[in-house]
Amino acid sequence: MMKKVVFVAVFVSLLVLSGLNAGAATLKLASIAPEGSVWMTEMRKGAEEIKKRTDGRVVLKFYGGGVMGNEKSVLRKIRIGQLQGGAFTATGLSEVYSDLRLYGLPMIFRSHEEVDYVRSRFDKKLLDGLEKTGFVSFGFGEGGFALLMSHNPVSSLADLKGTKIWIPRDDLISEVGMKHLGLSPISLPITDVLTGLQTGLLDSVATPPVGAIAFQWHVKVKYLTNVPLAYTYATLIVGQRAFNRLSSADQLVVREVMGSIYDLFNRQSRQDNQEAYNALVKHGIQVVTPSPEEEALWHKKAEEVCLKMKKDGAFNAVLYDEMQGDLAEFRNQNNPKVAGQ
Repeated sequence: MMKKVVFVAVFVSLLVLSGLNAGAATLKLASIAPEGSVWMTEMRKGAEEIKKRTDGRVVLKFYGGGVMGNEKSVLRKIRIGQLQGGAFTATGLSEVYSDLRLYGLPMIFRSHEEVDYVRSRFDKKLLDGLEKTGFVSFGFGEGGFALLMSHNPVSSLADLKGTKIWIPRDDLISEVGMKHLGLSPISLPITDVLTGLQTGLLDSVATPPVGAIAFQWHVKVKYLTNVPLAYTYATLIVGQRAFNRLSSADQLVVREVMGSIYDLFNRQSRQDNQEAYNALVKHGIQVVTPSPEEEALWHKKAEEVCLKMKKDGAFNAVLYDEMQGDLAEFRNQNNPKVAGQ
């Protein structure tokens, strides 16, 4: 009789334990963000909170520093089930959802105020569009305005002639823009840029100040052109198939925690970039400022690139026109300070 009672107790305990672990999942997520960077640090903090709040049912395992390859490789691994998701730049996800290119069009924004105005109206539209492609996102995190950093001073378009400037692999915006200016950019994965600068394959990069320091590119450049070339941002995605395996309650926890992490990235980005900019100057990098006439020419060329891409169907033309309408409305109502440091 005693053996029977013990057996039943053990059997019931196993059922309870199996019930507690039902729906348990490990989501393997990759990022090109360097280990030790604020991005990896905060995402791992979020993973710890999610594990705790779901009693271990949901484990987010991050692979940072590009160990899973560049963004194209990560996408492929998500599609074959080797990974469940990852943190991507907008460029890296543009082949999945082309409208993510809108915020990153050349010189489309002239100030942080313009960014905030447009994003308050467009973030949800873009996030909804991304989810329709089969990926769950938790919001966009600002990376900041990309600035040109180079071996030689660049204060005009003429100074760019003959430069070996990097563009991310599969970055249609940069490719079209550079070709429109008559330049021959060098396309490399972001993980190969430092080597390119070290070997002389590259002599120019465009990146937010915080990115230059995080990837250690700043030690290989001497000049910074203080004109915002493009707005950068990123997002964390998980394939819907993997996400839907979680219980509804656990999905809410993941959305809440990771959403708060990306809200933090938005709030912290501008301060971090200002501090990084100051650090670059302190490091000895010299700031170059084009004349107002030259900067106006850059804006004119950038607008030509945007219109060409619209004509070529690189993004939703209706959304582009709507965004331009919002920008025109804002500019008519305000006289914002042009983005810079």
